[in-house]
Amino acid sequence: MTTQESLGKAIFDKRTLAAIVVAAILWRTFISLDGNIDPWESVCSGIALILFGWVLFAYVYLESTKLKGWIMSNWIYQGIAVSMVSINVYVAIYYGMRWYKLLHVEAYLPMDLLFRDVRYIALVVFYCAVIWSVKYAKNMHEDYVSLSHERGLLHLISPYLYTKGKALREMSVKELISTVITDERTLMVIIGIAFLWRTIISIDFNITLEESLYSGLTLIVLGWLFLAYICITSKEERGWQNMNKAYHGIAIGLTAINIYVLVYYVMRWYRLAGVTEEIFAPLDYLFRDARFFALVIFYCASIVVLKFMKRAYEEYRLLSTAEA
Repeated sequence: MTTQESLGKAIFDKRTLAAIVVAAILWRTFISLDGNIDPWESVCSGIALILFGWVLFAYVYLESTKLKGWIMSNWIYQGIAVSMVSINVYVAIYYGMRWYKLLHVEAYLPMDLLFRDVRYIALVVFYCAVIWSVKYAKNMHEDYVSLSHERGLLHLISPYLYTKGKALREMSVKELISTVITDERTLMVIIGIAFLWRTIISIDFNITLEESLYSGLTLIVLGWLFLAYICITSKEERGWQNMNKAYHGIAIGLTAINIYVLVYYVMRWYRLAGVTEEIFAPLDYLFRDARFFALVIFYCASIVVLKFMKRAYEEYRLLSTAEA
């Protein structure tokens, strides 16, 4: 085993990922003990998180171009890369504004420090979950390519073994809902609606409690329903261990983002309920819009990844049952 392979194996080891999460928790606990985060502490936190995110994105994107023999692997990697871009851009915008002191308050000022810690740990867990998922997505690719070559010439026509789809009238209600929700056109409409919604409610630089409730509940319901759907799907698609572990990684990453969203909006609603007085800060509103767009794009990209995973499972199942 070469040095590069040994390093790669160590990075993708679950013990390494657990150590990264523990280190992040200890770091945030240490710098938050005095109730204040100094500029150098924020810079260290931000640079580490930004580098972590973009280096991981570069790796995922490069892998999507290097894997050969099964197009579904490329699509899965590309979907993961797109979901990472939305989060990475959000992180970069946040720390850029934080360092230049362009943000006034994010959620609820007395608990703002706690909220930053929750977000930081949630993002670290998300990135570690991506590493976990990518590892087993690559194993999925190796499983499929190996099986397709065992089937002889079938590896040349294996993508065509998958049934392209049923007519809408032939689908059950569950299949119809799944098809419509995971369709790229539906997701583009969702992103467009999110953009129009935030533009309308932010144009006067005043987001009311009711408007925030609509935004927050939409994201919270979308995130947790999607997580439940992933859990159900992973139980239905048994028999492929590497795929199940990839699903576990996606579920963990999604849970981390969902918890962050939940904590943010609970604090935000508490503030808007009138407990504290809202100070006019235009850049705070723009940042909240950017965060909302990033989260919507992340959820939509994650739904596309799930669609590709389901397609991958069907192709693998059909190929494994085909005669050599």
